[in-house]
Amino acid sequence: MAGLTSQGVGSGLDVAGLVAKLVAAEKAPRQAQITRAQSGTVTTISALANLKGALATFNDSLTPLESVSAFSGRAVTASKPSVFTASAETSAVSGSYDVQVGNLASAHQISSDEFAAGAAEVVGTGTLTISVGEKTFSVAIDEQHHTLAQIRDAINQATGNADLVRATIVNAADGAHLVLSAQATGADNAIVVSQSDGDGGLSRLEYNPSLTTNYKLLHEALDAVVYIASYEHRSPNNFFADVIDGVALTLLDEGEVGEIHRLTVAKDTSGTTGRIKKFVDSFNALAQQIASLRSYEPSTKRAGPLLGDAMLRGIESDLRTKVTNAVAGLGGEYQSLASIGITTQKDGTLKLDAKKLDAALADDYDGVAQLFGSESGVAARLGGSLDQTLATDALINTRSKALNAKSVELQKKQADLELRMAQIEKRYNTQFNALDSLLAGMSSQSAFLTQQLSSIAKIGDK
Repeated sequence: MAGLTSQGVGSGLDVAGLVAKLVAAEKAPRQAQITRAQSGTVTTISALANLKGALATFNDSLTPLESVSAFSGRAVTASKPSVFTASAETSAVSGSYDVQVGNLASAHQISSDEFAAGAAEVVGTGTLTISVGEKTFSVAIDEQHHTLAQIRDAINQATGNADLVRATIVNAADGAHLVLSAQATGADNAIVVSQSDGDGGLSRLEYNPSLTTNYKLLHEALDAVVYIASYEHRSPNNFFADVIDGVALTLLDEGEVGEIHRLTVAKDTSGTTGRIKKFVDSFNALAQQIASLRSYEPSTKRAGPLLGDAMLRGIESDLRTKVTNAVAGLGGEYQSLASIGITTQKDGTLKLDAKKLDAALADDYDGVAQLFGSESGVAARLGGSLDQTLATDALINTRSKALNAKSVELQKKQADLELRMAQIEKRYNTQFNALDSLLAGMSSQSAFLTQQLSSIAKIGDK
């Protein structure tokens, strides 16, 4: 800042203090106006954001309840989950079924006769052709790669052996054994090994249903077998799709021989109860947020940021009406939330009577689904209203945009005020520094005159 801003050089005048007080006095009214306006604007923007967030969260809780089809989920229970698990589509019919596991699916695994000299023993040359089910690949064995270990590596690295079979060597007291393991389970995925050309040494590795003497069977290629309601079903793996219409089964263990288990398919009342509870919790969170925004505490005289706001009153009234009113056009006993145990408390929140809800679901599951998910149901009508309230061109968004624009304008006014005060401060400094210089000069002249007059007086005394 140009000019002196400290105590006057000659006069002792406090230029800096005087300028600061004058600038502050001139700035204060306008600053208070901007601060008050900006504070109110920011508070309202934050309040609208909190309201919008609470409305959106509640709207999300309605999605799983907004259509009757959302209630068509099925719960599947296995009497022994360690033996099998199951899942059901919405088309599955409720019922109970006997399940008996014959055996799990198995991948073919065979172990060759011993090679007494171990993995380094020379086997022979030629071409090995290996099949697993309908897929086949060939391995060329030459004189530089004809040991048991090299044949193992050639099989594993062969073109066309994409997860068909894995070759390993197991060492035992009698020597090394080549173990071939199919990577896919099922009776149709048996291993077949043939050889051609070369010196004939590879014949020790041949294997097919008619020639099994070169290998020991470790695991048979088997389909999984399960009996549902006494009917046999087979699968190359342990998964069974649509063994019961709309129901899939996965075997995990064979269990005890001949043991019969129970598979139960039922309406998913537990999942439905959870979604309804989430609806109640989300509504209560929204109700508490609205209450906070419009609150007033007489003892402290503290008011919520949207106290008396017409838009907030309209939203709250609309929510309350759509939650408490009966659903038109429904038959049966359950036509309102109160009829299934959801009632409104004095503070505007909802209370859930879990026992009454369970009884309603057990008595008329489809009726509860209609109460929430029909076209005029509670969730559907609330969701439709909230979609409009949260739309881009709805009042919450348009007010927020207008307030944000106002905040930007206030920031500009603040910057303009700071610039103007800087100019005024500069002018005051210039004026008071000039005054300080003038006073200093006058003081100097006064001292000189005083000295001269004192000298004249002394001359007269002589």
